[in-house]
Amino acid sequence: MAKKVSTSKAPAAIGPYSQGIIVGNTLYTSGQIPLDPVTGEIKGSDVTEQAKQVMRNIGAILSEAGYSYKDVVKTTCFLSDMADFAAFNSVYERYFTEDEKPARSCVAVKELPKKALCEVEVVAYHG
Repeated sequence: MAKKVSTSKAPAAIGPYSQGIIVGNTLYTSGQIPLDPVTGEIKGSDVTEQAKQVMRNIGAILSEAGYSYKDVVKTTCFLSDMADFAAFNSVYERYFTEDEKPARSCVAVKELPKKALCEVEVVAYHG
């Protein structure tokens, strides 16, 4: 049976989806864009600032579900411009240490919700 994860420390869903779902020992998060959980507005004007907010949002969902960044086994990252790849990575790598790097896909997309510059979703596992 699936369990819904919801926290006010991450932005409320802006569509018909949940912030996260736990099935068994696995947490699946919805993609997080750099929305401020209080105002619902994009936080940051460049990809570095936006990536920091995205990772804070992911962290809030992980924490609410009883997981941490160490439990993340897969990420999918979306960039509105692949020219931002290095700047995005400079933030992303702060959350995943050398021994705990999850599998990852990173793609450029034409556009993200609310004109965000980046979005991240994760899969985390408790063994």
